[in-house]
Amino acid sequence: EKSEFLDAAQGETVRRIAEEKQFEFVAFDQIGRDILVENATDDHIQAILDLPYIHPDKLAERKFKVAVDAVNGAGSEAVPALLESLGARVYKLHCTPDGRFPHNPEPLPEHLSEIREFVLEHDCDLGVVLDPDADRLALIDEKGELFGEENTQVTAFDFMLAYKPGPTATNLSSSRSADDITLKYNQKCYRSAVGEINVVKKMQEVEAVIGGEGNGGVINPDLHYGRDALAGIAMTLQLLADRGLKASDYRSTLPSYRIIKEKISLEEMGKEADELLATISQRYADHSPDTTDGVKIDLDKGWVHFRKSNTEPVVRVYAEAKSEEQARELADELIRSLNIE
Repeated sequence: EKSEFLDAAQGETVRRIAEEKQFEFVAFDQIGRDILVENATDDHIQAILDLPYIHPDKLAERKFKVAVDAVNGAGSEAVPALLESLGARVYKLHCTPDGRFPHNPEPLPEHLSEIREFVLEHDCDLGVVLDPDADRLALIDEKGELFGEENTQVTAFDFMLAYKPGPTATNLSSSRSADDITLKYNQKCYRSAVGEINVVKKMQEVEAVIGGEGNGGVINPDLHYGRDALAGIAMTLQLLADRGLKASDYRSTLPSYRIIKEKISLEEMGKEADELLATISQRYADHSPDTTDGVKIDLDKGWVHFRKSNTEPVVRVYAEAKSEEQARELADELIRSLNIE
């Protein structure tokens, strides 16, 4: 009823109701009621324009040229409409909302070569890439270079904290750059278990002014407690306008880290996931491991996060350092330690 995802306790309640059959069957046309909400997209855009730190007139003066790849998903009409309301000239790529993805819809570097060329072809100031339901946002600078998904929320943090100091929140697998940017404003970045609702709960607990996830998700509580690419786009453009910067110039000011992802086969290791996680926690007890969600080990040169998969017999391993090579070395070092009896 809050328009938020169910948390673990609420999900367990639903599961128990189903398993114990604590319900009555009714005909399909007797469940709930239909509510027609007209102009919902316009209302949401207006809510963004009404934010005290979004200034459409100032944005219109910059005359931003923005390329949009919406993968023919839910943001196909909403994002161009938002950009036009901010005075931008919009160049559309795959903005027909028929749900037929023109390429792999995961907004990862290996899937974004077309939009990078599109940005250069049309001499755009910024490229924005959405996932199918428009809650994740990837950014591309005017040179066709990727910001990196992790830097979407970092940009939002940097923008919001300049206007509204306060705590921030993200998940345990998000980049350390979120902490760096938050610390720049003498604030604290809180960490939650992976998953949007877990970040939301942490935000509400600590009264965070901004939050998100490193997969390109921005959560602005002044709008609603959910990831929202439209909010991320408006905040990014306002930041560039306020600071008089090109996207590439701003990107160069952000911390630079690399995250790698690996996995450990439980069958090959001959251990259960919980046993493996307990082992890594004990081996690195001196580093005060965070066991909120699996085990995360913070080290001077980076961090490694172990999480058991809900869908495969593996433990997923995320590691971050200043370079991809250092991140892999960190991950491999900790993985090797699990084989030491």
